[in-house]
Amino acid sequence: MRLVVIGCSGSFAGPDSPASCYLVQAEHEGRTWNLLLDLGNGALGGLQRHIGLDEVDGIVLSHLHPDHCADLAGYFVVRKYMPGGALAGGLPVHGPAGTSDRLARLYGVDEPESLDDQFRFTDLREAQGFEIGPFSITPYAVNHPVEAYGVRVEADGAVLAYTGDTDDCPALRTLCADASLVLADSAFVDGRDDEMTGVHLSGSRAATAAVEAGGVKRLMLTHIPPWNDPEVCRSQAADVWHGDVELARAGQSYDL
Repeated sequence: MRLVVIGCSGSFAGPDSPASCYLVQAEHEGRTWNLLLDLGNGALGGLQRHIGLDEVDGIVLSHLHPDHCADLAGYFVVRKYMPGGALAGGLPVHGPAGTSDRLARLYGVDEPESLDDQFRFTDLREAQGFEIGPFSITPYAVNHPVEAYGVRVEADGAVLAYTGDTDDCPALRTLCADASLVLADSAFVDGRDDEMTGVHLSGSRAATAAVEAGGVKRLMLTHIPPWNDPEVCRSQAADVWHGDVELARAGQSYDL
C-alpha cells in the first residue's frame, strides 16, 4: 500500500499545498487501485500530477467542511462533461449523513443540483467496515464540531490510520492500534489553542493518542494551517513520540 499526499494544508489551501486529500494505492487484480481520502479545495489540481481523473476507484470523506470535500463539485464537472462523453456513473463516495445534499448545495447556484448521476453516496457508520477493491475500510466517529470520522484503511498487510479532523477521544486508540502509519491532525499548537476543545489535535495530543493506541510504527502530522510553524508542531509531538515525527508534504509518496 502506498500513500500519496495530494494536499495537507489545514482549514484552507496554503502556498505550498492544497487542502486535505490523500491518495491511497494498492495493486490488485493486475492493476493499481486508487482510493481518495477527502478531496478538499485545490486538491483536484494536484491529483492530476499522479493519476488520470478517470482512474479514481472510490472516495471517502471524513467530514463535510469545505477543506475536505469542496473539490467534489469540480470533480463532478470532470466526470460529467469531459469531451468524448461522461464517465460511467456510480463512483462510490462514502461520507457522513447528508453528503449528497451537502454537495448538491455546494454545486447548485439558485438551488441545489444533484450529483447523484455520477456518484453513489453511502453513509459512513461507526465501526461498520466496507471494501473498495483491495482496501478494507473502517470508519470511527471522532471529536469534531460536525459529524466526522477517522478512517482505518487496510491492504497488503499494512494499516493506514487517518484521524481526519478531531480533538482527542477514545476512538483514536481503536483507530490507530497497530497502524503502519498514523496520519494525524495537528492543526493546534500547545500554549496557543489550549482553550479551544473538541476541534483539533495538537502535535503532543496526536503523539499521545498514537502511543496509547499501541503498536504504531510511524507518526505523520498533517492538516497544519499555513499560520503554524510545522517545526513547532513536530517538536511538540517529539516530546511524546518514541521515534521520528514525520511531516506530511504535498506531492510526496510513502510506502507503508
